[in-house]
Amino acid sequence: MSGKLMGARVNRKEDPRLVSGYGKYTDDLGEGALHAAFVRSPHAHAKILDIDVDEAVEVADVVAVWTWEDLVGPAAEPLPMLLPHPSIEHPFTAYALAKDEVNHVGEAIAMVVAKDRYIAEDAAQRVQVTYEVLPPVVGIANARDGAHLVHEGAPGNVGAHYVQNVGDAPAAIDAAPHVLEIDLDFERSACMPMEGKAVLATWNDALGELVVNSSTQTSTGLRAALAAKLGMPLEKLHVKVPDVGGGFGVKINHPWPEEVCVAAAAARLQGQVKWIEDRREHFISSAHERGQLQRARVGFDDNGVVQGLDVTFWHDHGAYMPYGVIVPLNTSVQLVGPYKLPNYRVEYWSLYTNTVIVTPYRGAGRPQGVFVMERTMDAIADYLGLDRTEVRLRNFIMPDEMPWEVGLMFQDGRPTVYDSGDFPASMAKVKALVGWDDFAEYRRAAEAEGRKVGLGIGCYVEGTGIGPYEGGHIQVETSGRVNVATGVTTQGQGHQTSFAQIVADELGVPLADVHVTTGDTRRFGYSVGTFASRAAVTSGSAVHLAAKKVKEKALRIAGNALEADPADLEIVDGFIRIKGDPENKMSLGMVSVLSNPLRYAFDETAKAATQFSPAVDLSKPPVAPGDEPGLEGKDFYSPKGATFANGMHAAIVETDPETADIKILRYCVIHDCGTMINPMIVDGQVHGGVAQGVGGALYEKMVYDDSGQLLNASFMDFLMPFATEVPHIETDHLETPSPLNPLGIKGAGEAGTIPASAVIASAIEDAEGFPITKMPISPYDLWELRRKHEAGELPSLRRGQHEDAATPTTDATTDSSMTTDTTPAETNTEES
Repeated sequence: MSGKLMGARVNRKEDPRLVSGYGKYTDDLGEGALHAAFVRSPHAHAKILDIDVDEAVEVADVVAVWTWEDLVGPAAEPLPMLLPHPSIEHPFTAYALAKDEVNHVGEAIAMVVAKDRYIAEDAAQRVQVTYEVLPPVVGIANARDGAHLVHEGAPGNVGAHYVQNVGDAPAAIDAAPHVLEIDLDFERSACMPMEGKAVLATWNDALGELVVNSSTQTSTGLRAALAAKLGMPLEKLHVKVPDVGGGFGVKINHPWPEEVCVAAAAARLQGQVKWIEDRREHFISSAHERGQLQRARVGFDDNGVVQGLDVTFWHDHGAYMPYGVIVPLNTSVQLVGPYKLPNYRVEYWSLYTNTVIVTPYRGAGRPQGVFVMERTMDAIADYLGLDRTEVRLRNFIMPDEMPWEVGLMFQDGRPTVYDSGDFPASMAKVKALVGWDDFAEYRRAAEAEGRKVGLGIGCYVEGTGIGPYEGGHIQVETSGRVNVATGVTTQGQGHQTSFAQIVADELGVPLADVHVTTGDTRRFGYSVGTFASRAAVTSGSAVHLAAKKVKEKALRIAGNALEADPADLEIVDGFIRIKGDPENKMSLGMVSVLSNPLRYAFDETAKAATQFSPAVDLSKPPVAPGDEPGLEGKDFYSPKGATFANGMHAAIVETDPETADIKILRYCVIHDCGTMINPMIVDGQVHGGVAQGVGGALYEKMVYDDSGQLLNASFMDFLMPFATEVPHIETDHLETPSPLNPLGIKGAGEAGTIPASAVIASAIEDAEGFPITKMPISPYDLWELRRKHEAGELPSLRRGQHEDAATPTTDATTDSSMTTDTTPAETNTEES
């Protein structure tokens, strides 16, 4: 490649259209369509005794009212379990419309289709449902207790149970000189895209085809799911993803109940039906994430080197588990981070509760895992009176040890093998960026002013670019326009720019000539989807490989026309020319003309490809055997395993001595996603991720009462950070290319979010001098912790302020969140 665009900070091609109001979202489409509204359960757990739709049917301009009994064939069966896994013991998924019972507030029971949304909503209120209310199971502790069950077929409310081992962690911990136990709590939260779920289904009676526009993260996955549910040939169902107002993981689940119902209604009514999720619906019937209770037991030596780590955690997956166990599985595997853990045991229990389902939210289980590991590293440093960065450095995997086999099975069913990274270099960078070694002086100055400040750090490794594959198709028109199609969907990642950079570099054409289409099954029918920071790695590699095919064909055709060896040709600014003779050239558009033998000449240029052209070789067929007309190419990239991005974050916070208000003064990021296609887009991904990480650390929490009612299901009550709460983010990069793909790239979409809670907890703990074991943390939470600390109910950190503590004492410190074990091994070591 020429290298002119790969790695350049190119302005995003899509932004002028989007920021000037010319974006087209699902709700901008389908003028005149019928509208759907849904009747949803007001109860967290109840049997459905009767549904009376008579009054709703009588409302003027109501076209249809459906309950489960109106669904036909596979549409009436439970929704699919998308990701089977050996750990899943008792799988339950919902029906598109509830059949006999409801298991969370907001579950869809009936659908009303009417002339407009107002009429549909009014009619929905007239549907009368008779319930027998059952005891709800709310919260992990109650689910774990098992006194009441969400599903009779899931004893103990267990959906999945899994254990993975590397070495013998319990034995290594028992033999270690020092042992700590830590209990942690990561509360439930959710993403809030500006656009909720949305679907528009259009039936074409003449063709017998259904076209579905959906705000989804997987066009081909949704297409296949709907075809199966509706009993339609795949060829007769098309999915197109228009502009999407944010995904963040919630839209990777498919099909949603509403997608099945709306698509089925359009087909049966032979018309066009639309449903746009409102904000309350998003709170109570979409998906949440994060909630886990965690327990870690770690053994380590006098230098802070981990000898063994044993982690058990309980994960709340809500009322159903359509997306399997990806979230707890990611937690269990990605918890390891950049550290050598010769002995590691992890066990998880994924539990049913009568709350909204859980699917991945930016980070997808990794923030919880990083929280465990980084809180553990801080606890080791505190116990030994060591600098927190030094403890991490002593446990890092070294660059010359790559590739590093972790010893665990990753979410793609393949071994977890770190492909590249330089963790000590990243640590040096983040320490320099935040001014780690100068912080003690800064703290003293702040204390002289009556201020409390703290410094935190967090490290992570993120599996990205998982398979099974993605593809790309490239076509060069006779005008020189380059059309690129790939199956992944776009929710703000800048694909129209980054993929265009890859193709423009390979084909030697101006960026403006490259036009990218994503998420349209009519343009590209084979794809997996956009999730897990995979699009740049998989689709980026695929379009690169497709561009190489197009380039090879273009040089061959041009070589014949210019009577030159293809090896002696180059492509510059859209022209193929002979090296050393730049005036002897032809445009890529002309090569496209020559690639397609014509009978008819549509313009002057096309004459060169007709059968009476002087350039025709009459001794050969117009299209050579094994060749195809047109200047185009198609290829797929299927990775052997995931690429592993990594990074380190550091933050300085200030906690108000009186109000306990928490303010982030500085936030620094070192990020390694291998070779960067566009550093500006990477920075944007990191900044957006940090913003959501800050939200998850300080604000965003789903609050249920004991009856399963979500108490803060509106933006009046659910807190998110404004621009004023998101700090200026200082970013630097390290590029250790991946050897697993032709571009050397790794994913970047979730990096900013993953360590944020751990980093901010570390900084608050450093400022306050007592352990922080539960996130998110509000000023009220911090005020309560201060009260407990002052009352002697919460221990002080041993290291005191920052890394200035003396040698730790030998007395054991015990509280509900952190315990120091004096093991027989420790006694034996002291005796010897």
